[in-house]
Amino acid sequence: MVLAGAAGAGGWLYLRNVDKKVDRISVAALSDAKQSTPEGIAEGAMNILLLGSDSRDPDRTSGSRTDTIMVAHISADHKNVQLVSIPRDTWVYVPESADGEGGEFAKINSAYAWGGADLMVQTVEKFTGLQLDHVMMIDFAGFKEIIDAVGGIDIKVDKTFTSIHAPYRKFTKNAAGTTTHMDGATALDYARQRKQFPDGDFTRIAHQHQIIKAVMDKATSTGTVTDLGKLTAFLNATASAVTVDDTLSPLNLAWALRTIGSSDVTFVTNPTGGTPTIDGQSVVKSDTVKATELWESVESDTVPTWALANPSYVR
Repeated sequence: MVLAGAAGAGGWLYLRNVDKKVDRISVAALSDAKQSTPEGIAEGAMNILLLGSDSRDPDRTSGSRTDTIMVAHISADHKNVQLVSIPRDTWVYVPESADGEGGEFAKINSAYAWGGADLMVQTVEKFTGLQLDHVMMIDFAGFKEIIDAVGGIDIKVDKTFTSIHAPYRKFTKNAAGTTTHMDGATALDYARQRKQFPDGDFTRIAHQHQIIKAVMDKATSTGTVTDLGKLTAFLNATASAVTVDDTLSPLNLAWALRTIGSSDVTFVTNPTGGTPTIDGQSVVKSDTVKATELWESVESDTVPTWALANPSYVR
């Protein structure tokens, strides 16, 4: 949507320059990935692994980790997207890394700590049965700049709570038909919270879905694509917050998906079968039957009817 406003050779070359600012990594596990083309993304369906880190998270104490794990499935006709979140504590089999780490059952975010993006790709592919085509790593702290670049977002706060991080903002549940306007710092704080809620990370996932949808809505409604100042700020903020594999062009991807709005995105959470304690750790067990059906449906560009009827899975 943002790139739709870049007309003429000068605008295109400028955007190409921004595209080059995005950090890139080599992911060996994507050796058979679909290559981006000059005209856009490759034909047919595409699966992109989104890994969210939070380099400025007040709770972050040590080690490399990715607490936000999503699979974006782009439909074969490039008109719809299923964005499926996998809770970070989901108990899965992690293949052995090149350094001998893994080769055991563990929380899914352990894969990144043990073997980076390569091992995470292998782990998610084994868990979902999908072939991943690209990896995009997002510093969620960078969302502050992205949200400010579009002038803030409007969120329907679903419950009253107080942030556990300074300056200890209070979020008040919105009445029907109302929303709360948030700048980047406030929205990031809203998306970080989990310890106050009985279902912890599941509420945080729901709030992350809200923010992604709100950013899409705001970029469309405010004419960001036609205002050079807003466009420049938005693209530069995005470039600083994103790392991609060396076969993906964010510019081509955005151009190919420029007609997709938030109403064309289905936000889904992998179905769970409880939160037991295993080896002294509180983990999330995947509902094997429902999860298998979900990922098979996603691969065919659909979502199971039982999921669509249950707001705890689909938002």
